[in-house]
Amino acid sequence: MHGRRAENLIRGRIEEEGAIAFSEYMELCLNAPGLGYYTAGNAKFGPEGDFVTAPEISTLFGRCVARQFEEVLDFLGGGEILEIGGGTGAFAESCLAELSRRDAAAPRRYRILETSPDLRDRQRRRLEPLGVEWLEALPEDPFDGIVFANEVVDALPVERFRLSPEGVESMHVAANLEGLRWVARPAARALREHVRAVEGRLGRPLGAAGYESEWCPSLPGWLEAIAAHLRQGLVLVFDYGYGEAEYYHPDRDRGTLRCHYRHRRHDDPLILPTLQDITASVDFSALARAGDAAGLDRVGFTTQAWFLLGCGITHLLAELGIDEGGAGGQPHGGARYAAHAHAVRQLTLPGEMGERVRVLGLGRALGGAAATLRGFTGRRLDDRL
Repeated sequence: MHGRRAENLIRGRIEEEGAIAFSEYMELCLNAPGLGYYTAGNAKFGPEGDFVTAPEISTLFGRCVARQFEEVLDFLGGGEILEIGGGTGAFAESCLAELSRRDAAAPRRYRILETSPDLRDRQRRRLEPLGVEWLEALPEDPFDGIVFANEVVDALPVERFRLSPEGVESMHVAANLEGLRWVARPAARALREHVRAVEGRLGRPLGAAGYESEWCPSLPGWLEAIAAHLRQGLVLVFDYGYGEAEYYHPDRDRGTLRCHYRHRRHDDPLILPTLQDITASVDFSALARAGDAAGLDRVGFTTQAWFLLGCGITHLLAELGIDEGGAGGQPHGGARYAAHAHAVRQLTLPGEMGERVRVLGLGRALGGAAATLRGFTGRRLDDRL
């Protein structure tokens, strides 16, 4: 029933316009009130959902990031934490527990901006005793502190485009009796200018005719709105993505769109509308340029693996082993330790999330502290932005 209602909504919009831009289709699939993937009540995260994010894999993820938060909050003399999109609440829970365990100064407020009513209710059941507050939009008053976004930017709607002998085509979504289908339309001026600008920076064409990729036009506005509310502090973004040269590599000629349904990944966003997750990798160069325009400083760019290593994930894992150790406190491979060791491999190995997830830090008025943040003390990829 839900799937039929969602398809009727999308087909109705298509009938009004003949075909709709992929960005409009993606927005409907993910966020249509009461019907979208993130606004309906289906399980999304964890074993019963469609995918697992780092905070659900292990509490060590939240504990590591909390150590970076502690460093920033100490420099600021206190401040707030604003998490954009709180998922299951697992990150906030492990982060606040680690700050408490380390006797760190608690943030003045921990707030979650969550637009999904279903996820907000689930988070409340888990986190309300911890004093967490919820927002449906960015706070009205500027604040000092940290803005954290894990796997949020890759869900912003993107435009899909294709190169043809005639120029740049915008890929739209149309419908027939068999289902939804792709159709090409002449690209709008903004999309054509984006492609020309990328080719100018790279000093080469993106690819031959038939090359396809994506562009996220809402990315600068998303970051500008956040930056406008941050007086002093750090914006920390974790997500799947690349720098511009990797994002628009000639060999990546089918783009970066991916879908997740019941822990299976595929690349067809036109099936199962509203019932599957749709994402596109993040162009971190575009995000960094948006930060420049919004008056933020580039603090660092690295992989998730190097960020977590800089924040002490191996030391935290060793502590778990000692907690379960026998005589002399030597690790002996207890069940809890073994589970976390497996999780650390998922979080840090190149073939898992370690290299595929990138971390960008953007700061405001952090002074010399920006150069020494522990998460960016290992291998840096700033030259890829």
